[in-house]
Formats: sequence, structure tokens, C-alpha cells
Amino acid sequence: MRNPIVAVALLLLAFVAPAHADTFPSRSITLIVPFPPGGSTDLAARLMAQRMGPILGQPVVVENIGGAGGSIAVGRLARAAPDGYTIDIGQWDTHVGSIIYNINYDLQADFAPIGLISINPQLLLARKTFPADDMKTLITWMKAHPGDAKFVNQNATAQVGGLLLQKLTDTKMLFVPYRGAGPAMVDLISGQVDLLLVQGAVALPQVRAHTIKALVNLSSRRSPSMPDIPNADEAGVPGFYMLGWFGFFASKGTPPDIIAKLNGAMVQALADPALRAKFTQFGLDVASREQQTPAGLAAFHKAEIEKWWPIIKAAGIRGE
Repeated sequence: MRNPIVAVALLLLAFVAPAHADTFPSRSITLIVPFPPGGSTDLAARLMAQRMGPILGQPVVVENIGGAGGSIAVGRLARAAPDGYTIDIGQWDTHVGSIIYNINYDLQADFAPIGLISINPQLLLARKTFPADDMKTLITWMKAHPGDAKFVNQNATAQVGGLLLQKLTDTKMLFVPYRGAGPAMVDLISGQVDLLLVQGAVALPQVRAHTIKALVNLSSRRSPSMPDIPNADEAGVPGFYMLGWFGFFASKGTPPDIIAKLNGAMVQALADPALRAKFTQFGLDVASREQQTPAGLAAFHKAEIEKWWPIIKAAGIRGE
């Protein structure tokens, strides 16, 4: 005969096991931003947190953790309890490009996708006085002046993007190290460097003020948030694609019903016309409804890893 104590325990467990679906969240949720305040990642996170909090019935508190290209912050998520109370806003640098660092977690296996938030156009920019106004004249100039173009190398995205540009156009540039896009933008405006590759959200105010030039959107299509900037195919460099993006991740093992609640709040927030208008204003294109699902982000993330890891490894890129 079954032990009556065990039988009672199993009965209780049957009632308790699904209870987190109904009670989550019962306290505030921490949203890790893997960079300091003030950048486009922080902006998107705070816009989402502000709208998701009321939907979930608990505050979503943004916590900025900088360092090592965002890998320190992502490591914290990897070690967090799989209960949905700690999530992060991930992107190419943190969930693809961070293999250039000595990380102690698995980018493919240690996280649970919640949903893709946005596709963020990457722009190749030139100083205002640079003797090229588009990609065709840039390539012509670089072929005539091999290694003279000073290209900013401020992170893994820029370094890999610069290597891809050289490969596609059979040109050479001088990679100039910078600690971040902020200082690099200052020097681009003042003419100290020639070329900078950053997310459109960082560059649009200066592009619209005509203090710098936008040469190309690193995509196969024009962006709804910056439709006047040509895509790579139109600019004459097919294959020069490098999308920025934002997505929410939780810790591996987070229960599916909690993932579903977080995803539902994310999707509802992204449907808000006011938020979508803000995203467009800052150069962020809301992800398609299919990509907003956990499966959509999982497939997107897998494709990004399969595309970029071989390039990064072949180039021998390592983080400093």
C-alpha cells in the first residue's frame, strides 16, 4: 500500500505546482540593462518597463550593470533564480558578440527567450567633410587610399562590421580603438575620425542636424524609422547586413507559464501606439508579431549566432 504521507505530499504538490502561474508576479521584477544609463538600450528598457509594470501589476525596475561589453550583466542573469523576477534586455553585443570575452556561461543554452522587441538599424556614418557622400564614392576613395580611412572600433559590432565591409569591398581601413560610441561621435563630428558604425538611435539626432553623414543602413530593406537612408543593396554593397536588435531573456529553466506572462506584457506594451511612436522617433523598428514570441526570438537568436560566430572566430577577434 502506498505510504499515506507520500500520497498526501503528492496531492499537495499537484495543487502547488501550477500556483506560480496565478501568483506571478507577487513582487517587483528586475530588468537588467547591460550598459550604463543614457544609451539606446537604456532608453528602450525604460520605455518598456514603464508600460509593462501596470500590465503585470508590479513594478519593473531597471538596473544598469556596465562592463566588459555587457557580459558582466548577462552573467548575472545566467546565475539568477529561474523564477522570472530577473530578466535582461539582450542584443547582438551581449547575446552574440560577447563570445569575444572569457564568459563562463553558454549563450545558447543558459537563457530562456521571452520575445524580440525591436530591430534597430545600424548606420555607417561619415564625418561631414569626408570626400564621399554615398557608398559608391566611399569605396572608390578607399581603393585609391588603402588604409587611410580612420574607422572607429568601439565594440564587437563595429569591429565585425568593419571587417565585413573590407571583405565585401576589397578595401582596407585603419581601425581606431575607442571606449564607446559617445566619445567616438564627438570626434566624428569634429573630424578627428572618418567613419563610425552605430545603431541609428544613437546617430539620428546628429544626422538630422547635418553634423555628420549617413551613408547606408546595414540592411536589405529601408527602415520605417529612417526611410530616407538607403539600404545596403540600394547603396551598392549587397550582403552588408548587420542588424541591431533588442530582446528580453530570462534564466534557463524559467517555467513556461511565467515566460508566457512576461511575453504577454511585452506584446501588449509593444501594441501601444504611443510607445511605437517613441520607438520610431528614436530609430527603433518594432519587431514583427511572429518575432515577438519566445519561439520567434529563439529562431532569430539562433540564426544570428550561426551567421556571426564563424566570422568572429575566423577573424580571431578577442575582447579587451
